[in-house]
Amino acid sequence: MDLKADDAWDYFKLKLNELSEACIPKKGKRLVSKRFRPSWMSDHLKGAIRKKQKAYKEWKRGGISKETYLSEVRECRDRVRKAKSRVELDLARGIKSNSKRFYSHINRKKAKKEEVGPLKTIAGEEIKDNLGMAQYLNEYFALVFNEANEGIRNTSSVTEEDTGGGITVSKVETKLEHLNGAKSGRPDDLHPRILKELAREIAGPLAIIFNESVNSGVPLDWRIANVVPIFKKGKKSDPGNYRPVSLTSVVCKVLEKILKEKVVEDLEVNGNCDKLQHGFTKGRSCQTNLISFFEKVMDLLDKGNAVDLIYLDFSKAFDTVPHEELLVKLEKMGIEMKIQRWIRNWLLGRMQRVVLKGELSGWREVTSGVPQGSVLGPILFNLFITDLGTDCRSGLIKFADDMKLGGIANSEEDRDILQGDLNELVNWSIRNRMKFNSEKCKVMHLGMTNNNFSYKLGMHRLEVTEEEKDLGVLVDRRMTMSRQCDVAVKKANAVLGCIRRGISSRDKEVLVPLYKALVRPHLEYCVQFWSPMFKKDELKLERV
Repeated sequence: MDLKADDAWDYFKLKLNELSEACIPKKGKRLVSKRFRPSWMSDHLKGAIRKKQKAYKEWKRGGISKETYLSEVRECRDRVRKAKSRVELDLARGIKSNSKRFYSHINRKKAKKEEVGPLKTIAGEEIKDNLGMAQYLNEYFALVFNEANEGIRNTSSVTEEDTGGGITVSKVETKLEHLNGAKSGRPDDLHPRILKELAREIAGPLAIIFNESVNSGVPLDWRIANVVPIFKKGKKSDPGNYRPVSLTSVVCKVLEKILKEKVVEDLEVNGNCDKLQHGFTKGRSCQTNLISFFEKVMDLLDKGNAVDLIYLDFSKAFDTVPHEELLVKLEKMGIEMKIQRWIRNWLLGRMQRVVLKGELSGWREVTSGVPQGSVLGPILFNLFITDLGTDCRSGLIKFADDMKLGGIANSEEDRDILQGDLNELVNWSIRNRMKFNSEKCKVMHLGMTNNNFSYKLGMHRLEVTEEEKDLGVLVDRRMTMSRQCDVAVKKANAVLGCIRRGISSRDKEVLVPLYKALVRPHLEYCVQFWSPMFKKDELKLERV
């Protein structure tokens, strides 16, 4: 049976859902008591608690002595402690493989959970109901999109010489076996656990669908997304403080992983890798970004120079990438034509809706951007900004959409060089229909002899900052890292307090794994870069 990708996918999904309904037993709904039952509570333990309560009543009536009652209290208390210790030991042993269980255990003890809203509209009206907030957030997320370029819609999609996409059954099976079965279902209603456990059986049909998709087009299910609003910081009433994370088809993500490997291979062969980019790049990280950049900065400062650092950030970067400009750049970089065509079809006609506590907003067309939460999204964004800053004479480094520009600022001529680089970056943003977030773009003056020159980003004068959070590390103009030590200690102590309140056991076997997995990462994050230079800061860290 020779079917196009859309028809083949619909047939595959229909049959898999029918077999799932027929063969997978459904778990009936349990009647949940209004009162919360702790994870350490068992029927045997409940019997011991009832026995203690009965002994209390008997003692009050004078039926038993106080010693008898206290004996029941001690026995019940010991059983509760042992039950809690068993659960906590299990949590501690599995903290590295499944930290979610520990945090769920802790979060249940919180009085108030983080929630969305209530939201305030531009007119000042307050929206409290989940459906209303979902609709408003979806409208807001759609406002930042760039207008679609009609040129992308008229490009032909199939050529006669296209025969097969080169995607093998073994490769598909390997990707399916590595799926996380604990993740939730997506818009296509296919659960990752089913796909993972049936990897061997469904790899063949999916390989056929994937190859057909590369040749003929992308099914609609792969171009729709449920968007979950994730709160960042600031006021919860402001919709601009929520990040739209797209939950897309798991099957499509499997194909994205395969195509991503091919894209990376083409880039390496053609030598088009971005040397300045450290985000979403193999072998690079926040740590490599900070060390490589500030090593040059410190070298300039050690030689007695004044240095100006300019922090730059795009506004809604992932959501505003224009599709036409992106596809033109992919062609120039030598990406295989079939993959270019698939990406174009994948971006064309995308739809999204916001999901909030079971309530669904209406569908909205996505006319620009790369989906946050997809596999290809980050690498496509990196490719889009590869040509950004290639002509800069000052030092420029990138981590996704976060950039730093730095250079000597001893004289007016040095200042003009930095300003010229800024002007070049602004010109690039205008040509590529991207906008800098002027409120987040700031300048930091380093060095005792710094003249504190002013800089402009377009028509906006950059604000001067004394300290800036750079990829999770607090950097100040004195470069002493004492403030970063204070922040790391504060976070580590907060987690220690969380462990103290949430874990009743004081056994070494329980506490040591929790300390290593949850506390030490706060003290060790990029510590190779911000390693304390003062004894007082070392003592602060050691006390934790």
